[in-house]
Amino acid sequence: MKLYICPTPIGNLEDITLRTINVLKEVDFVAAEDTRRTLSLLNHLEIKKGLTSYYEHNKDKKGVQIIERIKSGEKCALVSDAGMPGISDPGEDLVKLCIKENVEFEVLPGPVAFITALVGSGLDTTNFYFRGFLSRGKKEKKKELEELKYQKGTVIFYESPHRIKETLSLILDILGNRKACIARELTKKYEEYIRGDIDELLLLMQNKESIKGEFVLMIEGSNESKNEEDDELIDKYTIKEEIILKMDEGLSKKDAIKAVSKRRNIKKSEVYKESIDI
Repeated sequence: MKLYICPTPIGNLEDITLRTINVLKEVDFVAAEDTRRTLSLLNHLEIKKGLTSYYEHNKDKKGVQIIERIKSGEKCALVSDAGMPGISDPGEDLVKLCIKENVEFEVLPGPVAFITALVGSGLDTTNFYFRGFLSRGKKEKKKELEELKYQKGTVIFYESPHRIKETLSLILDILGNRKACIARELTKKYEEYIRGDIDELLLLMQNKESIKGEFVLMIEGSNESKNEEDDELIDKYTIKEEIILKMDEGLSKKDAIKAVSKRRNIKKSEVYKESIDI
């Protein structure tokens, strides 16, 4: 009659608590994001338990079914692919459904990839912002990064190996060249921390013949303060109008273009196009 949120190892199979093992033994069934991966873990622990899938594309239907089974008197353990369920995965939705349906649940402590990575990064741990996965579309990703431009604490992302180069390139363009750290294959045999400026990490990734593993990407926080007047200018004036405004303040056309480009965080060539007939 309860849901247990059970963190599982992010790599090394020994990184699981005795409490989680005991819960996995005691529940009636396990809801898993990847049943094959969870079956391997249960076999390693010598636990035989019924499995049901619960992942992004079936969460609405399966979530209701899981809640019904719990209400009928069963105990369920929720596990993700690795780490803490509910962090950048559909476990979040099942927790919300439990709250909505007044179903009891319990969160067990355990491995979390981004916390492990942050501690080993050498970046600020007193103030940080976990963003998780960025959108896959380039336009959406740019917008999300622009919203993080003035974030003061360390910014933490999850990223896949086939998108890490594009993401680093966009971060360099939008957030500027900051200190950063990539944590790869945490707690596994080939665990690796790569530290340096963003341009250095991008060059390393570009020079690799193949990129494998699961990535946690951490970026130094901003040392700039957001200027609310800048936002007001962007909202109030077109690019051309803002160039004229800057020239009226005494700037040359060239310097006005440069200032508007920096303020709006867009390429100077885009601003120049709007200035041709000024």
